[in-house]
Amino acid sequence: MVHFVGAGSGAVDLITVRGARLLKEADVVIYAGSLVNPELLTYTKEGCEIHNSAEMTLEQVIEVIKQAESLGKTTVRLHTGDSSIYGAVREQFDELDKQKIDYDVCPGVSSFCGAAASLKTEYTLPDVSQTVIITRAAGQTPVPEKESILALAAHQATMILFLSTSLTKNLQKELLEGGYPQDTPVAVVYKATWPEEKILRCTVGTLHETVTNNGLTKTSLIIVGNCMGDTYLRSLLYHPGFTAGYRGATE
Repeated sequence: MVHFVGAGSGAVDLITVRGARLLKEADVVIYAGSLVNPELLTYTKEGCEIHNSAEMTLEQVIEVIKQAESLGKTTVRLHTGDSSIYGAVREQFDELDKQKIDYDVCPGVSSFCGAAASLKTEYTLPDVSQTVIITRAAGQTPVPEKESILALAAHQATMILFLSTSLTKNLQKELLEGGYPQDTPVAVVYKATWPEEKILRCTVGTLHETVTNNGLTKTSLIIVGNCMGDTYLRSLLYHPGFTAGYRGATE
């Protein structure tokens, strides 16, 4: 059996209870290199076989799993954050399906959730943004033309950018040309919830300068949007004048 486990956003205690249990039971662990907090490997039992997938190809990962299966061993494939976001898991699922190897998925706390916690920010605010766009700038891996930063920026929704810290010169240009005003708040969160976490606050107009001056090139999230501003409408959810399913209006 193979368990795909989301390692969480970085802090060793932000893995799920299920994920921690699966790690403790695993005979083989294949973890996503520097993207996963190595302290999580202390959950493994004595004698567990550990592989760093940063040094492996897809074919090598599958071969390790096949060998473990032939010996009746249980494998944990430990991915950063939640494996559903930029986890490159679909190609692994497809290969395991071809081999008729059973697997399941244990979700994890994505770094965009960890970043919101560190920023003490709510991504969706009434009259500001009710939409969160999770995307990346085009680099070595292209993005569909209809999903370009330029096109998505027209919505001026909350935008969370993965894998884009080394591409901020063009990213800033596209955010501005797409519709975000120069003074739109931006937060750059380096290694959200890790011990070495670092938070930089700037604007769309100063994004490239801020990232460059601080030497950031990877392992950072860029959050763009007025959800980090000071103006928003009060939610009706707890408003005394609003009737909810379990509570009547009191004024």
